[in-house]
Amino acid sequence: MRIMGLDLGEKTIGVALSDPFGWTAQGLEIIRRKGQPKQELIRLREIIEQYEVEKVVVGLPKNMNGTTGPQAEKALEYALYLKRKLGLLVETWDERLSTVAAEKILLSADVSRAKRKKVIDKMAAAVILQGYLDAHSSI
Repeated sequence: MRIMGLDLGEKTIGVALSDPFGWTAQGLEIIRRKGQPKQELIRLREIIEQYEVEKVVVGLPKNMNGTTGPQAEKALEYALYLKRKLGLLVETWDERLSTVAAEKILLSADVSRAKRKKVIDKMAAAVILQGYLDAHSSI
């Protein structure tokens, strides 16, 4: 079963996909947010159809103390919106420090600052999704 992970930002949505077995996550692309949720939904549907996605995991930006703030509320609303519009199982996953982890991975790979800026959101989506996959692994 293929799972899609999303890292929601104000300007972009990082998209990652699992392999068909649900073992590993890879960053796929970045969707630019232009205040047009309908266009975002069209692109997400295209990805879901192309890769036969069966579940979506939305990063939930909790505060460091585990509470939810305004950004987490937006993520929860978006997850409900996706569930309604896509008709798929949509779950949230704690994304605390996912961008920091993605940044560290890119730095260790000696990726330039300019290139990091272009891929950080999809890398953060991959970190979120990999955390979800690892926690739900039956191995």
